[in-house]
Amino acid sequence: MAKRVEGGLSLGGYCDEHFAAVRHAFAENFLEHDEIGGAVAVILNSRVVVDLYGGHVDARRTELWQPDTLVNVYSVGKAVLAVLTLILVERGMVELDAPVTRYWPEFGAHDKGALTVRGLLAHRAGLPAIRRRLPDDALFDWRVMCDALAAEAPFWAPGQAHGYHVNTYGFLVGEVVRRVTGVPVGEAVRRYVAGPIGAAFAFGVRRAQQQRIAAVCGPSTMPVVPERWSELFPPTGDAERDLMTWHTYFNPNGLCGAGIVNSPEWRAAEIPSANGHATARAVAAIYAAFLAGGPQGARWVGPTLRAEAVTMHSDGADTVIGRHSRFGLGFQLPHPERAIGPNARAFGHYGYGGSLGFADPDAGLAFGYLTNHPSTRRWSAPRAQRLIDAVYASL
Repeated sequence: MAKRVEGGLSLGGYCDEHFAAVRHAFAENFLEHDEIGGAVAVILNSRVVVDLYGGHVDARRTELWQPDTLVNVYSVGKAVLAVLTLILVERGMVELDAPVTRYWPEFGAHDKGALTVRGLLAHRAGLPAIRRRLPDDALFDWRVMCDALAAEAPFWAPGQAHGYHVNTYGFLVGEVVRRVTGVPVGEAVRRYVAGPIGAAFAFGVRRAQQQRIAAVCGPSTMPVVPERWSELFPPTGDAERDLMTWHTYFNPNGLCGAGIVNSPEWRAAEIPSANGHATARAVAAIYAAFLAGGPQGARWVGPTLRAEAVTMHSDGADTVIGRHSRFGLGFQLPHPERAIGPNARAFGHYGYGGSLGFADPDAGLAFGYLTNHPSTRRWSAPRAQRLIDAVYASL
């Protein structure tokens, strides 16, 4: 991996000269837009054309980002979990229109028995939160979290509306994966997704590998009391909705990673909605392999299922986040408020603070961008957008 100076900043990695605009935009994010450390990768028609990294792995800027540096990807990992689930569908291990209870019988409590795997993948379960307060350590206990979700009454009739399951999605879909494969979701990702293509992506990083992880330079405190919750999400006057919103993010404490994202316990746990760790190259490689139907000799998902996965399944007012959202089967789909590149058939998933992985079948393109300094803008992703604009200007 060669080093190159761009605007006074030393960047590592590779960039095809036809994509020099991406290298320039990446450098600009550091020099003008408060980037601390990060990486960007682009694969075009199965060929790596950009694989850049730069900056620092710590807020004090004392240690440089390396080619194999991992970072927390937040919700970018939801799409990787979707890829895994679709691989199981392709292999006949899961049926999209089967009820979740076929694989997870306990899930049927409180009239949830008719919800299908399709509805679960499309954020239609009505389970973005757990009502009863859970102890802090529940976050690291897969069984406790899944048992609580199975026993929970939905916040809306399952399948009748959609809402972004910000932090429960990974447990809900991941438990179906665990029941079907017989292994924890982290092992299933290694076995079916990351391993076959040699991608550095993991839910649960072994302690011996955690020295490779960049520190997330974000909020260092965790809002642990309802008074603080209401500062971040003001009460609406609807007690049920307020409870849903607050518990979506803060039950149990640390559910979204705030205050604990750099701890060994968080990094080692399997919390698939929020704590995947990866390189940008790995994220792009997973999307590229998905576009290609899988790596050579190991079919993942055929064209029919792939087309179904990126077809609109949920569209419109989002019951949880209170604004427009669109989902296929585990993938975010572009809409006017949140584009994913200029082409309508692109699909992918943003992560907290602006990280992004996506694929564009029309351009034959797969993209991964990861950062350790989340943007304070909760909806827009200006650093990622500059990179995307540069990629398409280079085609």
